[in-house]
Amino acid sequence: MSSSHSSTSATNLYCAEDADGVVSWEAGNEDDDDTWISSNHRPSSSDDGFDISRVFESEPHHMPRPDYLSRCRDRSIDVTARQDSINWILKVHAYYHFRPVTAFLSVNYFDRFLSSHSVSQQPNGWPSQLLSVACLSLAAKLEEPDVPLLLDLQVSDPKYVFEPKTVQRMELRVMSFLNWRLRSVTPFDFLHHFISNLPSSSKLDSFNRVFSVSSDLILSTTRVIDFLGYAPSTIAAAAVLCASGEAGSGSSDCPVVFDKRVNKVLFCGLLYNFLIFKQLLYK
Repeated sequence: MSSSHSSTSATNLYCAEDADGVVSWEAGNEDDDDTWISSNHRPSSSDDGFDISRVFESEPHHMPRPDYLSRCRDRSIDVTARQDSINWILKVHAYYHFRPVTAFLSVNYFDRFLSSHSVSQQPNGWPSQLLSVACLSLAAKLEEPDVPLLLDLQVSDPKYVFEPKTVQRMELRVMSFLNWRLRSVTPFDFLHHFISNLPSSSKLDSFNRVFSVSSDLILSTTRVIDFLGYAPSTIAAAAVLCASGEAGSGSSDCPVVFDKRVNKVLFCGLLYNFLIFKQLLYK
């Protein structure tokens, strides 16, 4: 690992480059009931025979531990280092024009790993940076047709540049924690389901517009810790309704979008936040 700031700090940190020394196991394990995520093809609600019920059933197993949000709020988790890592992930996502799901999946890996592991606290924040590089690399390998080399992936002025072997060790740690099942349920898995039920989505251009705006809104949630308390389906439902322009319209057709499994109370609160996000993104 090398630092882009100081050769001295680089020398010191090089001694601790083994990813095994970056984290320690606290608790938590991944549920084995999510075996539907097993192929090299991400299931989509547009696929024949796709069962959205199984995605709803699986989503709780692809979220951080329940106490993660409270730990972020009381600063038991280094939220500054987390924010720096997410900002870097989003910069690289924009630089390489990765798909929105790639960036979201990277953050999902990052938060789930951090919610069950104690990452060593360093003033310079290099352990979190290493974790973010590993998570983005794994997500890109899963979702992108062309994946940059590990050194090329570390663009957009990272504080540290890690050797490929160091990143690969961290990737193994993350994959082991995820039980080698990298296909996580995200809000993107619900978009087709919700958009298809919108009264305004009968035309392809309308569908594509709502999908694009919904994707932007979903990706914007990664910067705000409060969204960690919402299930992927709830985030997707609120994003779709906001993107479609149906929110607040009073249309009697709107409720058909919402599956009974979507928490209505949480949804209403989330929708308000999305309306604000939309104004900021598209003003």
